[in-house]
Amino acid sequence: MIPARKTPRFVAWFSRHAEKRFQRTFRAVRVRGIEHLEAALVAGPVILVSNHTSWWDPLVCLVVGHRMVRCDGYAMMDAGNLRRLPFFARMGGFGVDRSGTGLAEESLSYAANLLDRAGRLVWVFPQGDERPIHLKPLGFRRGAAVVWERVPQARVVPLGITYVFAEREQPYLYLSFGPALTGSELPDVEARRAAMEAAVEAELVCIQAALEQRDPTFIDRLRSTPRRLDRVAEWMLAWLNRRFRKEIKGR
Repeated sequence: MIPARKTPRFVAWFSRHAEKRFQRTFRAVRVRGIEHLEAALVAGPVILVSNHTSWWDPLVCLVVGHRMVRCDGYAMMDAGNLRRLPFFARMGGFGVDRSGTGLAEESLSYAANLLDRAGRLVWVFPQGDERPIHLKPLGFRRGAAVVWERVPQARVVPLGITYVFAEREQPYLYLSFGPALTGSELPDVEARRAAMEAAVEAELVCIQAALEQRDPTFIDRLRSTPRRLDRVAEWMLAWLNRRFRKEIKGR
């Protein structure tokens, strides 16, 4: 297992860098229900579970945890990916080696030990690997549910993540946070796993509904900041387009 080695200055610098990358890449980051995460962090430690569909997802962890809500965040990652990208350990990533039961057990115990106070967050992608968003069921594994059973006072916040190309050249990123789950009525690990998966699927349904009919509960938290030359080029193209339309009408 690869432990996290958070460095506050590096987290502050890289999270700001990640936020700027989002502003350059996405037309907007549209967020719904982040107050559920904020309330859960005040009440106790949080396990945040989400679907995993893109290499952007680890940067979503960073921007949410250090730019939107400012929590003491950690993220469970595949050990192979963390060896390839070790700077994620400096931001709170810790590696799960799934090649053997004993190694995975060590990682789950490490995650449970992190959840010892309010304001602490451990982010888990229970699918384990990136999966196309249209594949259902999501196929959550048991690891996050095992951690939840060991830390019953933790709140579980579900998050649906969707990347959308629409009417603009740049894509949109939709983040939908659901109400926190408590495990008081869930009898075992399998029930907890199923509850997590169902809650994230429900948030993905909310995003799909918002795409079909604009949902005012989704708020633009970040918007694109084009460079000056890009803005000039867009202005010139719009001017030329108006001129060409006049030429067509005159024929």
